[in-house]
Amino acid sequence: MTARRPSTVTLTGSLVTVAPLDPSDLPELHAAIGRPEVFAGGWGGGPAAYRADYDGWAAFVRGYLRWGSELVYGVRRASSGVLVGTTTLEVLDLRNESAHVGWTAYAPEVWGTGVNAETKLLVLGHAFAHGFGRVQLQADVRNERSRAAILRLGATFEGVQRRTQPRADGSWRDTAVYSMLADEWPTVRAGLERRLTAPSNRSDS
Repeated sequence: MTARRPSTVTLTGSLVTVAPLDPSDLPELHAAIGRPEVFAGGWGGGPAAYRADYDGWAAFVRGYLRWGSELVYGVRRASSGVLVGTTTLEVLDLRNESAHVGWTAYAPEVWGTGVNAETKLLVLGHAFAHGFGRVQLQADVRNERSRAAILRLGATFEGVQRRTQPRADGSWRDTAVYSMLADEWPTVRAGLERRLTAPSNRSDS
């Protein structure tokens, strides 16, 4: 199957809706992820990237997220429509049928719930439905919480790329790389669907 650029549509699940994010959504996104604990986990380049004031935070996020060239999504609770996070489908290499899901951050209130599992179920499914053969996920090697979450999705650990990019504090990041392949997706999808039917994940409250 030849990969093609994914369509810009709203993806709907039982817990979340995943729709293109617009810069006008930044005030609402700030309420969700403009928290020190989100940056402490490595998002944005780590704790040194955090800005306590909204204007500083918004200026940073306008430059950090890949507006326009990639598919930047907002993640909202399906029941209330409240924005609880963001993720991106990017590095769309159509010739080599590869893409990258990253730049993911959620409000701490939804950590450990089914929000990430269903978001990834929707976004990964959207990528594979458009002919991609490999989707990469990655995290700062120090970010144990994100690395564990990627493994729980069903991704395969490929290794660590050394000194890939500077963190916000000037230190150099090593990146843990994971992937999913198209022929693995049916098994991964089934696993995510089982997780989402567990009693603790049947509500988005």
